[in-house]
Amino acid sequence: MLKLKTANADALYARISDSAKLYLPVKKAGQVNYDLWESGCEVTLDEMTVKSPKDLFFPQSEHLMEFRVSGKSIEVENPELPTEPYVLFGVRACDVRSFDVLDRVFLSDPVDNYYQARRNNGTVVSLACLSPLRESCFCSVFGIDLAEPQGDAQVWILGDEMYLNAATEKGEKVLEMVKDLCEETDGAPLAAAKDEARAKMAKNPLADLDLTGFDGEHMMEKFNAPEWKKLYQACLGCGTCTFVCPTCQCYDIRDFDTGHGIQRYRCWDSCMYSDFTMMAAGTNRKTQMERFRQRFMHKLVYFPANNEGMYSCVGCGRCVSKCPMHLHIAKVIRALGGKKQ
Repeated sequence: MLKLKTANADALYARISDSAKLYLPVKKAGQVNYDLWESGCEVTLDEMTVKSPKDLFFPQSEHLMEFRVSGKSIEVENPELPTEPYVLFGVRACDVRSFDVLDRVFLSDPVDNYYQARRNNGTVVSLACLSPLRESCFCSVFGIDLAEPQGDAQVWILGDEMYLNAATEKGEKVLEMVKDLCEETDGAPLAAAKDEARAKMAKNPLADLDLTGFDGEHMMEKFNAPEWKKLYQACLGCGTCTFVCPTCQCYDIRDFDTGHGIQRYRCWDSCMYSDFTMMAAGTNRKTQMERFRQRFMHKLVYFPANNEGMYSCVGCGRCVSKCPMHLHIAKVIRALGGKKQ
């Protein structure tokens, strides 16, 4: 394990960026999101990013191919898959877990080559939450340890010191780049800090959410629950929850006439929209209640039923803090589940 004074963090970022593009939480116009590191940018590691880092693997808009038409001939041009290595630094434990969810979607047969290329080229450096960021966090409900995040390398910030540990071969390569800036340590002071962080999380308002019954065996019971008719009524169908969610993976594929041909691209979509999966015959979810139910049934019932119990929610709390109607997954769990005794 390595240790570095946080005052020297910029030197660490600069060293990493010498060998690979470095993305990390940066504050711009009062908002914190993942961005490319540049000297002088305002790196902010003590706030949750507004958006998750998933668009480094699954971009919000992505060029797929282009059709060039000349007379009766059509030429298809496919973009080259990305090959440039990059480092994604400061990823919280909840967001790291979200990558496991996305992997099950995009790396299952048939493999999504665009996602796979970005995933293979990226190195994830996670950041432990030694103090829960917000009262809206509830990652522990899904068995995520905020003090011991997964990833290729791990970072803990305690006082004015940053501790770094490699967990994979990719992580070892990153730490090798910065080894001469750091000193070796056994990380002994971290043990008490980790226990304290877990104790704080246990006191968070949403830490007592009970997932009992959210599984494949109770699928129809949850689907037909009368509570849906009341729960959905405040929903605006704005899709904010899906766009800040780290595990939502719905997308649309569209064609754009450039004047010289057709550019095909995919972009994020939302199951909360009335035209989602619209076909010539219409859509099979005609009401907002049905769309609302679909979102949360997928997160809490359908996905775990088909993925060995893994939920498609990581408790990051973004939807809790961003929903304009204060309607979110925690309220659904409260209404259809219960509290731990």
